[in-house]
Amino acid sequence: MTDASHPRISIVVPVFNESRGLAAFVTELHAVMRQTQVHYELIFIDDGSADDTWQGIGRITAERAEVRGLRLSRNFGKEAALSAGLDAARGAAVIVMDGDLQHPPSLIPEMIGIWSRGEADVVEAVKQHRGQESAFSRLRAKAFYRALRYLSGFDLEGMSDFKLLDRKVVEEWRRLEERNRFFRGMVAWLGFRHAKLPFVVQDRTTGESGWSLWKLFWLAIGAITSFSTLPLHFSTISGVAFAVAAVLLGAQTFYVWASGEAVAGFTTVILLLLIIGSLVLLSVGVIGEYVARIYHEVKRRPTYIVRDSVGTGFTEP
Repeated sequence: MTDASHPRISIVVPVFNESRGLAAFVTELHAVMRQTQVHYELIFIDDGSADDTWQGIGRITAERAEVRGLRLSRNFGKEAALSAGLDAARGAAVIVMDGDLQHPPSLIPEMIGIWSRGEADVVEAVKQHRGQESAFSRLRAKAFYRALRYLSGFDLEGMSDFKLLDRKVVEEWRRLEERNRFFRGMVAWLGFRHAKLPFVVQDRTTGESGWSLWKLFWLAIGAITSFSTLPLHFSTISGVAFAVAAVLLGAQTFYVWASGEAVAGFTTVILLLLIIGSLVLLSVGVIGEYVARIYHEVKRRPTYIVRDSVGTGFTEP
């Protein structure tokens, strides 16, 4: 057992094909955690890596008793890997972070301090600067977060998955049963008291990001459809607008015909058909995305499957 001055902290780190950076991450994290005087466990979630990431986790657990590892049966995605980590975590608070050192471990003592003083139930690391990133990537991220804010009401701009969650927040998060998950949005939806810590995204120590433009696109679609139904109302609003326009255009056409003038506008008819056809297909596509979400939810398949586990976790500081 631990006393209040030495709480237990779980650190959850999902990894995918990151074997080259594991040792450096563990070394830096351990050096930081020695300063905090807390009992901690480090839980790696191997999200179906194709390299020797799992073997690397095994070597680390043999050297460090505080490290645990879970190996998923295949690549389920980062959101599912985070779910596995939160389910496995046993600490009074849980820290979620990446293992490529872009989330600086040096921020952890301050996060624990804010939480231990009772100032917040969720301590969020907010990106003050996104690091070395192209102008297109910055524009893409800004567009996504603004769209999410307008559609769902949650302002997540600058937010990251680097967070500390109190145990009661973790337990409430685990009660959320949806299969299509967006960690940042779900934490915001839960409420509780939040505190924000700015940080600068560090350069990756090894490897490259596994997030392609295509994966990011579907992450954005999943996030928006998970937290907003406004896109569903798009077809209704557009239909009403086009109905009003059709009435006005019909009235104008009848007036011209009644005046004895020829009714022209072949080009206008073609353009209207193209616009309406595109609108119909877009509306069907939006509805299809929500139907697909319903389809995945009603099947109630598990969010993840654990293939192997290694290590025990928790040591004295």
